[in-house]
Amino acid sequence: MKKVSYKPEQVCAKEINFELDGNVVTDVEFVGGCPGNALGLVNLVKGMEVNDVVEKLQGISCKHRKTSCPDQLAKALLANIDQE
Repeated sequence: MKKVSYKPEQVCAKEINFELDGNVVTDVEFVGGCPGNALGLVNLVKGMEVNDVVEKLQGISCKHRKTSCPDQLAKALLANIDQE
């Protein structure tokens, strides 16, 4: 099990903590930001493979920003995926 703490940029969340079991997301926690949206996102991605999460979330923007909490999660996962 790999535990990671990631500092997102240009979003309301101050931190994204997650756990990986190989390339499967087992837990995610957003610190700060919109609690309801974060909880929904967390419940959707738990149990998914990293590549599937990245495919769905990468590139999503929020309002005038070029990124979002989902996009930042995708970036964090990509930076921490096990290269097999």
